[in-house]
Amino acid sequence: MSAVESVPAVTLNNAVRMPAIGFGVFRIPDDIMDATVQEALAAGYRAFDTAPMYGNEEPLGRALADSGIDRADLFVTTKVSNEDQGYQSTLGAVEASIGRLGMDHLDLCLIHWPAPGRGTYLETWRALEQLHSAGRIRAIGVSNFQADHLHRLLEVADVVPAVNQIELHPLLTQQSMLNLHHDLGIHTQAWAPLARGRLQDEPVLVALAQRHGVSIAQIVLRWHLQRGTTPLPKSSSPERIHSNIDVFGFELDTAEMGQITAMNRDERTGPHPDDVH
Repeated sequence: MSAVESVPAVTLNNAVRMPAIGFGVFRIPDDIMDATVQEALAAGYRAFDTAPMYGNEEPLGRALADSGIDRADLFVTTKVSNEDQGYQSTLGAVEASIGRLGMDHLDLCLIHWPAPGRGTYLETWRALEQLHSAGRIRAIGVSNFQADHLHRLLEVADVVPAVNQIELHPLLTQQSMLNLHHDLGIHTQAWAPLARGRLQDEPVLVALAQRHGVSIAQIVLRWHLQRGTTPLPKSSSPERIHSNIDVFGFELDTAEMGQITAMNRDERTGPHPDDVH
């Protein structure tokens, strides 16, 4: 079985299928984007996650075009920045992102942060619904939304978000958000799935990695998958790019899953969503 064939897909609430693990390009510099993306494609990744804030939509789009991979076999996600929120500005911002990526549509577009102080995420969502209806985006969702933001959005939304992408890892397990997403039919994506390097010396993970003969990162990514979440690891190291997706050949048992989940400390590596404006 090829690397690509070994990666299952998850079915979103509008029947769009998305690879169960994606590749994040946050902080990957332009000068190594092409080589990094080609390595990721060779490893079996077909889902790529970017944002205008990352400043690399254009080099990502070029790298994917240069690969020769059929567009229909790729799943590309970008986001609406805080400063672009609002109905009309979102319409323009998404079209600009599609242009920078050199594509004719997006597979998934998210509101990057709720930015509650701006008070614009409801009209931003209305614009995404319009773009979704017009076929410019196959699925629409949100990122970093807390329960109160989701409830307020759903009071006025015609389309339930397909995805909420949140910071999630063993130090921030977000169980209440996972429960809410399950109840609402929203799929959970995990950014910073490896807690930005903070897990390397955790005894539970060290022991599990030794038991299964894999890396700590592979243990954590497997935990994400078995919780039903889609992790978005990032790396520019060829070895880690390949090992991070090689997580479908072993399973964690119920006790092992519980050990990892019990590591929760509600510890964020990024800001709290209510503090981002």
